Amino acid sequence: MPFTGPLEDRIAIRETMETYAFGVMSIDADLWASTWAEDAYWALPEYPDLGGFEGKKAIVDAWVGSMKVYGLDNMTRPMVYLAHPGRIEVDGDKAKATTMTIEIYQHPETGETVHGNGHYEDELAKIDGKWVFTRREYRIFHERRNKGE
Repeated sequence: MPFTGPLEDRIAIRETMETYAFGVMSIDADLWASTWAEDAYWALPEYPDLGGFEGKKAIVDAWVGSMKVYGLDNMTRPMVYLAHPGRIEVDGDKAKATTMTIEIYQHPETGETVHGNGHYEDELAKIDGKWVFTRREYRIFHERRNKGE
């Protein structure tokens, strides 16, 4: 069963996923940062030049830098980033989840419009009554690039 545990916790975890997405689309570093635990790890194996980031400060600093070059219309608009749960499994104050993603952005080197579909394998913890990511690992399912869109 892909959705297990108390409904209240599953809704709160979904809201964490959606807050993360809204932080991306509004380029709000404080909001985006609020979804991470202090000792979190962000793994990006699809991007070997980036690898992964350990600790909230390193994660947020990396994201702030990336938001300067990943947007639309020559960075006059933020990237499109949508997220929804594929699974949420709650076990006490810990959870595992899969977040399905849709991204649309202009590639910073080629200028191509990238339409990407991927997913995060997530681990979360309920800290001080709030669900936050302790680990996220991103994988790409499908990517399409178009010139001059």
